[in-house]
Amino acid sequence: MRVVVSDTSALIDLERGGMLECAFKLPLRFCVPDLLYERELAGNIGPVLRALGLAIEALSSAATSQAQQMWQSRKILSLPDCFAFTLAQERGWLLLTGDGALRAAAEAEKIECHGFFWLFDLVHAASIESPTFLTRSLETLSAHPRCRLPSKEVTKRLKALRR
Repeated sequence: MRVVVSDTSALIDLERGGMLECAFKLPLRFCVPDLLYERELAGNIGPVLRALGLAIEALSSAATSQAQQMWQSRKILSLPDCFAFTLAQERGWLLLTGDGALRAAAEAEKIECHGFFWLFDLVHAASIESPTFLTRSLETLSAHPRCRLPSKEVTKRLKALRR
């Protein structure tokens, strides 16, 4: 089973679109670093994510130092993002993010990295939910004032779902 290290933004997008449950039905193991969970998820959607099967992983001491050094040199990234990056890098796992700067860092280091649409397409291809459900989810997410998904990609998927 493939392991996916997620940042907070990807999980928030799934939650805003009402897609958390269907994402966790995929043959993937989702995890986050412990620091990210404690700082960004524990008081919010963390318990829901844990109930769905989210794993919390600790970094080795060497990886913790590496994440802190990355954060010092790349102030555009948050410390939790650097922990997610380093966890994916250290273990050879896939990184799931909605953050452009984090994605660029992953691509520069040849870490497999995907975003919301990759997961959305997997859910659709696996027929985990109906096209009607996925249409409503994508419309809800894209209408959110803090949604940063590219409108071209949203439109492309909505057209395909409505066929």
